[in-house]
Amino acid sequence: EGKPVSVEEIVDNYGGRIHRLSVESGQLDVDYRAAVTTPADPAQVGVTDHSIYLRPSRYAEADKFFGFAAGQFDTSLPKGELLNQVTAFVEDRLDYIPGASDPIDGAADTLLAGAGVCRDYAHLVVALLRALNIPARLVAVYAPGCDPMDFHAVAEALIDGVWVVVDATRLAPRQGLVRISTGRDAADTAFLDNHEGSINLDSYQVTAVVRGDLPIDDGTDRISIG
Repeated sequence: EGKPVSVEEIVDNYGGRIHRLSVESGQLDVDYRAAVTTPADPAQVGVTDHSIYLRPSRYAEADKFFGFAAGQFDTSLPKGELLNQVTAFVEDRLDYIPGASDPIDGAADTLLAGAGVCRDYAHLVVALLRALNIPARLVAVYAPGCDPMDFHAVAEALIDGVWVVVDATRLAPRQGLVRISTGRDAADTAFLDNHEGSINLDSYQVTAVVRGDLPIDDGTDRISIG
């Protein structure tokens, strides 16, 4: 209603920043802008990361994939090679089709459908990696170069003690990604949530650009983001 609203910044269980607003009924316009320097220092590996990010979760139900993953991939390979195999499999298996999936679909639904959007790609990558005993998680990001521009979702895999970014959609160069939030799956990384009330999202717009030329990502290098 034309008046500024105070914002409380809190840190979630996965290191993400949440901006919490307490508002009365009426129209609310939110404008968030930031300039960041990349690459930032790689994400730290927490003492409980192996345990947390190997467990099945709501949208990355790894326990449904144990037999499939063991039959589909060569589990004798080093984890870095397995990561490449999983990424190539998901890229080849799925078609990127907006509207092909529902918000409640998990990785098993995506595999059967053979289509989805970025979060579906990421969930399938995460579920397969966990089934292969590789800790993996979902990261919501800003993605310069993504077309059409929107919030984007990628996976991270813990390889040789470092969190490595995986994007089987190949919609944007990984070197330019900026982390928004991190979690077990999309249930932990929503860009908007509400409590004790109802809201109608009228519209939103995402713009993410880099200064100069976009980096080139051939998909083979191990890339980490801060």
